[in-house]
Amino acid sequence: MSNRRSPIRLVFAPVRALFVSDASAGILLILVAIAAMLAANSALAEDYHHLFHGELFSADVFKLNTLHLWINDGLMAIFFFVVGLEVKREWIEGQLSDNDQRKMPILAAAAGMIFPALVYLFFVNAEGAGELTRGWAIPAATDIAFAMGVLGLLGSRVPASLRLFLLTVAIVDDIGAVLVIALFYTANLKVMWLLAAAVVVAIMMVMNRARVSAYTPFILMSLVLWFVVLNSGVHATIAGVVAALTIPMRGKDDDTMLEHLEHGLAPWSAYLIVPVFGFANAGVEIGNLGMEGIIAPLPIAIAAGLFFGKQVGILSAIYVADRLGFAPRPDGASWTEIWGVSILCGIGFTMSLFISGLAFAGNALLIEEAKIGILMGSFVSAVVGYTILRMTTDHPDDERSPYLDKADL
Repeated sequence: MSNRRSPIRLVFAPVRALFVSDASAGILLILVAIAAMLAANSALAEDYHHLFHGELFSADVFKLNTLHLWINDGLMAIFFFVVGLEVKREWIEGQLSDNDQRKMPILAAAAGMIFPALVYLFFVNAEGAGELTRGWAIPAATDIAFAMGVLGLLGSRVPASLRLFLLTVAIVDDIGAVLVIALFYTANLKVMWLLAAAVVVAIMMVMNRARVSAYTPFILMSLVLWFVVLNSGVHATIAGVVAALTIPMRGKDDDTMLEHLEHGLAPWSAYLIVPVFGFANAGVEIGNLGMEGIIAPLPIAIAAGLFFGKQVGILSAIYVADRLGFAPRPDGASWTEIWGVSILCGIGFTMSLFISGLAFAGNALLIEEAKIGILMGSFVSAVVGYTILRMTTDHPDDERSPYLDKADL
């Protein structure tokens, strides 16, 4: 067989890379973010805003009275459910199941949340803005789809150990983000509803112990849990994570119950739920903010936290742990490649947008400024991280690129 590739196939191979493997979900989010920005800054701006924020019915009838609330408090509960399933599987049977394997991702993720928060607080406190301190967790979250999407575009240039490292760090990062939401963005707790939630969780745990193999009872109880948590003062999406943790790893016939459920829901989460959330939340009317709003303390603090805080925190944690012998750095990866991946961890989108809505609930201006900061920090992190990995990698593309099949060779 000839080793020469068809020129046409070579030209279109990078295009195919956008829509296969790790890249597709990330590229979809980029397109969604662009679409949201275009809609919010065009003749469709009023329709865009009314679609998501127009009242569906009176708030006295039901707590979720806009499409935006249904997406953020309802649809995103499914996203968090999938996150919970992934976390449980990884912790019990995956890359986080071994104590030695989980040391580095946990340390890196912790540093990758603490340092961005410190950078953020440094910038906002320099301006003496007390209310802005509530947004400290916004730059602490990494978007798995975006970050893995950028790595997907690099093909085989990036060693597999770094892909795995980024994935596990992002998963631990998600755990941290969920805990932050539950502990720091919860107010006006209602004891009776919390007790009801505890009863529902207890029932689901009993079902787990009994190894109930049917999905329907768990789905129904998950919906009940979501409803009571919605009314408890704890954010409703936390119900998704808690419900996921009660799903048995295996049913009575020893089938991989949790994994089947995760695989069934993951595509819907990645290609429908998260893009819908992104389109509903990423639109910012630039004209209303002006240059003054774009360079305001809040967006600058978030962008700096994502770009500088993430890379400094993660890279320093890996370096110190490796030098002290606490945990080794990813196999076969140079420090330059690790630096590039650390920068990619500064891509914050889904979780960052979500937390910004909680941190500045009721303050439309600050939410809009936060969106600008998230988009700026994520864009710079994506471009710089990609460039570093593309230009300095020690793993050049070979003829077995995942984006070229045998017919391309």
